[in-house]
Amino acid sequence: MLKMMFKKTFKKTFNLKISLKILFVIACSSLGQWTYAAPAIIPSPPSVSASGYLLIDANSGKVIVEHNADERLPPASLTKLMTSYVLSYELSQGNVSNDDMVNISKNAWAQNPVFAGSSLMWIEVGKQVNLHDLHMGIVISSGNDASVAVAEHLAGSEGAFAEVMNQHAQILGMNNTHFVNAHGLPHADHYTTARDLATLAQGILKFPDEYALYSEPDFTYNNIRQTNRNRLLWKDDSVDGLKTGHTEEAGYCLVSSAEKNGMRLISVVMGASSQSAREIETQKLLSYGFRYFETHELYTAGTELTESRVWAGTEGQLKLGVEREIHLTIPRGQQDNLKAVMNLDEVVKAPVTKGKEYGEMVISLNGEELLREPLVALQSIEQGGVFKRLWDFVALFFSQLFSV
Repeated sequence: MLKMMFKKTFKKTFNLKISLKILFVIACSSLGQWTYAAPAIIPSPPSVSASGYLLIDANSGKVIVEHNADERLPPASLTKLMTSYVLSYELSQGNVSNDDMVNISKNAWAQNPVFAGSSLMWIEVGKQVNLHDLHMGIVISSGNDASVAVAEHLAGSEGAFAEVMNQHAQILGMNNTHFVNAHGLPHADHYTTARDLATLAQGILKFPDEYALYSEPDFTYNNIRQTNRNRLLWKDDSVDGLKTGHTEEAGYCLVSSAEKNGMRLISVVMGASSQSAREIETQKLLSYGFRYFETHELYTAGTELTESRVWAGTEGQLKLGVEREIHLTIPRGQQDNLKAVMNLDEVVKAPVTKGKEYGEMVISLNGEELLREPLVALQSIEQGGVFKRLWDFVALFFSQLFSV
């Protein structure tokens, strides 16, 4: 975690109706002194041969490279990322169990003519398969049959499941995505974008047990062994997920997640010309991100950053901090040029509600604003007694009077 040094200054105002501000200037330095680092020298992003692509940091959400990231494109089997996500969500909620036995219908049968020539887990109609095996069949075998079986088990029908998929997409903020099936076979109204898929990958990472399935090298069902279609698992030690996709309409697609030295990147490549091309283009993006950028965890959720005076309360000091983990992705070697300003309401009167905003933190690099984050109360403070409120009213009056 970056270490930050605080320097306090004061800002006057002649309008007493406006809260005074306390400015905290933070300089990041391992020596605790003001230092200067040379501006970053970063080459242009690599040229990537694909219809749309995106590279982001998984923790900060920082977009490092993008091209046609919001163009609606057919996702092919990348659709199964959402099928897997919905299943992971239902497992986390306790609505289903990995040990649930799923009845295989004719629609989910591997011999369904709709699936002819497509990727399959090879499940049989009338049989029962446990939910965990079906999840493996979706993630590793990319089984269209397994996807329909899970959809029917969770929602009753594939059509109803598609509605659930779309609801999750909206909750996640996938605003340019629409699903009509659980597997990704072509349909005019079935589309997504590189940006939305990166958002979905971030969501999947929040279910670590299920995400671990994406790094499994193979899966055997019904005496049929199938290897993971993401060949980067064998070519790049930093890659541990996610999924491939291919149809004539979609071209060759790959969503990957990779971690190196504590930094996790997500890359999305859609519409590449071949299986090898989607891997090469993905590695270009990942190499660029890891080589020229770094991500720092600045604060954890609930970290106390400073205190503020509270007037008329049962306590005199209010702890302020951030509600979420704060990660920042910056050009490599530039941490000493980070600066942050905390603008705090000087006049804070009780009662104080935990979680209420009482200022903001603005972080910049070489004059460019990178992040603006609310500073919230980390505790609730009740009003003090009558004498306390009266005393603080008088003290506050004179404090404001002499600060003008």
